[in-house]
Amino acid sequence: MKNRRIAHLDMDAFYASVELLRYPELRGLPVVIGGRAIRQPVIQPNGQRAYAYLHEYSGRGVVTTSTYEARAYGIFSAMGIMQAAKLAPDAILLPADFVAYRHYSRLFKQAVATLAPRIEDRGIDEIYIDLSHHADETVMLASQIKQAVQQATGLTCSIGVAPNKLLAKISSDLDKPNGLTILKQTDIPERIWPLPVHKINGIGPKTQAKLADLRIHTIGELAAAELGLLQTHFGPRHALQLQQAAHGHDDRPVLTEQTPKSISRETTFARDLHVRTDRQKLSEIFTALCARVAEDLQHKGYAGRTIGIKLRYENFQTVTRDHTLHSPTADAAIIRQTASSCLRRVSLQQKLRLLGVRTSNLTRIDELAEVHHPVQRELFSPKVNQC
Repeated sequence: MKNRRIAHLDMDAFYASVELLRYPELRGLPVVIGGRAIRQPVIQPNGQRAYAYLHEYSGRGVVTTSTYEARAYGIFSAMGIMQAAKLAPDAILLPADFVAYRHYSRLFKQAVATLAPRIEDRGIDEIYIDLSHHADETVMLASQIKQAVQQATGLTCSIGVAPNKLLAKISSDLDKPNGLTILKQTDIPERIWPLPVHKINGIGPKTQAKLADLRIHTIGELAAAELGLLQTHFGPRHALQLQQAAHGHDDRPVLTEQTPKSISRETTFARDLHVRTDRQKLSEIFTALCARVAEDLQHKGYAGRTIGIKLRYENFQTVTRDHTLHSPTADAAIIRQTASSCLRRVSLQQKLRLLGVRTSNLTRIDELAEVHHPVQRELFSPKVNQC
C-alpha cells in the first residue's frame, strides 16, 4: 500500500539498562553483561555493594551486551570477555539475568500493543510496528509509544519510522539512545547513503569484505555500483537484492503472526569436556538442554518433527545431525531420545566446547490430534557408541 509507515522499536542497551534499574549506582559507568560463573553483587558491612570487574574474569565467556560507557572503550556484544578486559579492565562485570530480561520484554511489548497492536516480534528487545492505518500524526504517535514504554518499564527505546522495514531498522539506530527518527524516501541520499554497507540488515562480514574488495564501502557506493559488476561477484539474485536495498526498496509486510523456523538451546562450556572423563556432567547438561527446548516449544505453542544436535569440538570444528520423526513432539523425553540417536552418528573422541539441541519442522500444538510419549533412553551412557 502507498504511504506506509513502518516503525522499528529497539530498546536501548536493553540487558544493561535492566541491570541499571536494579543497580542505579552504576549509571554512567562502563558495565559489561555476560560471562559464566560470575558472582552476583554482594552487600558489604558498610552497606555498599561489591561488584566483579573485568580484570578478575578467567574463562572464554562472551559479552552479551554493554552500557554505552563501555562501548566507548570498544566493547560490544559477542566480544570475548578476556579481550574486553584488555580494553577496560576496571569495567563492572555482571551476570546475565534472562528471567528479568524476558519480564521487561513482555512489559514493553504489552505497552506498545495498547497504542499500536499491529506488531511483528523480532526478539527480546525489538519489534516492528505497522502505523499505516493510524490517523495520528507520526511524531506524536511515536512519541506516545516511547512514553508508554518508559512508563511501563522505566527504560528508554529508540524508534525509526520509515516507508518500509529495511529503512525503519536503519533509522532506529541513527539517534540512539532514546532517539526518534522519521525518514522519508527523499531523505535516503542524505541520511542513508553515507552509512557503511553493514548498516543494511543482512550484509554480514563476508559480504562486506567482498564489497570492500570492489571498493564499495558505503550504501551510496553500493547504490551507484553497476548491476553487472555486482552480478559477476554475487550472482543475479543477490546482486539485485543488494542494489534494491541500497536504494531503500523493501516490500516485506509486518507479520503479526509468525511460525518460527526452529527452536534451539545451546551452551558453550567454561572448559572443554570429554565423554570419557565428564560423562555425568555432559549428561546433565544435555538433559537440561532438551528440557529447555521442550519448555520453549510448549510456551510458544509448537511441536517439532525434526530434532537435531550441534557439537563444536576443541578444534572449533562444528558438526550437526538431525532426525525427523513420524509425528511432531514437544515432549522432553522424546526430544532427548531422538537427540541421543543423533549423537550416536558423530565422533565423541575429541573434547567438546559446545553442545546444542534444536527442533524444526514446527507445527502448532493446537493443530495436532495427539502427541506420543515413548520411554526416555539414556545419553552418554556406557552403551553409547563413541565411534
